[in-house]
Amino acid sequence: MISWRFRKFDSDAFKENPFETLLRLFKELLMHTNGDVSKALNWLTQLDNQYSITDDNYGIADFIQDLKDKGYIKSDGKGSDKLVPAAKMELSLRKQALDDIFDHLRKSKSGDHKTNHTGQGDEHTAEIRPFAFGDPLDQLAMTETLKSAQINHGIDEFFLTQQDLHVHETYYQSQTSTVLMIDISHSMILYGEDRITPAKKVAMGLAELIITRYPKDTLDIIVFGNDAWQVEIKDLPYLEVGPYHTNTVAGLELAMDILRKRKNPNKQIMMITDGKPTCIKVGKKYYKNAYGIDRKILNRTLALAVKCRKLNIPVTTFMIAR
Repeated sequence: MISWRFRKFDSDAFKENPFETLLRLFKELLMHTNGDVSKALNWLTQLDNQYSITDDNYGIADFIQDLKDKGYIKSDGKGSDKLVPAAKMELSLRKQALDDIFDHLRKSKSGDHKTNHTGQGDEHTAEIRPFAFGDPLDQLAMTETLKSAQINHGIDEFFLTQQDLHVHETYYQSQTSTVLMIDISHSMILYGEDRITPAKKVAMGLAELIITRYPKDTLDIIVFGNDAWQVEIKDLPYLEVGPYHTNTVAGLELAMDILRKRKNPNKQIMMITDGKPTCIKVGKKYYKNAYGIDRKILNRTLALAVKCRKLNIPVTTFMIAR
């Protein structure tokens, strides 16, 4: 017999854990402080004083201790009291960026990159073919297999042979080599507009998406200002803008050099920037012009873009601007 029990509604039961609430805020602040734990905690304390986020049962000191105990922050290992983000925090930041930016993608089918070619994969085409040695049995087309067995051997003495087996054809799933370019020129914080933080979020979301959804892919990350250089994935949350112009040519050249060493035929470049290129290198000197679109700089940039296209390397640009 089905029965129900009624009791007074308890709103506290639906409240978020105070640690989780503070952690979400702390991660956001950590992005804005480029990984400065002390500064982020100071800002968090100011927010708590203004908006009463904590209560007498759980305070900021409790939160800091939990961060240490749960492995989100650690000592810098240099004998000082300075705290730095741990690897767990870096992973958590990337996952949050993925949740914030690409949550709609995570609701789609899981798997690797689908192509128009048949081959080993897990997504069926409309085609059915005879079984071949090495085909996985979970791709067996039961209806076609049973039909073939009945035709070949009759219904009275039903049995299967390898010649009766048929399998679903599947789409071949390929690997891709990706280079992610991030603009850290001064314009990313120009006029008081913070463009570097959303740029870092997009970069972390893309990185986490590739790492988790396409684990067989390769991912290289470079930053570019007056010059371009490689950074590691763990450095993404802590990237800082410098007193640089935007040398898109240097970034594309380095990206192409990296991809040239990759044996994978599928290659792509993803670029996160806030505007036009303003710098190129001519010999050992920098040619800079931040005032409008400079034809010399633009032509060099477009020439590289055309070269990428001829090499079948698509360049996808994420524009960070209001």
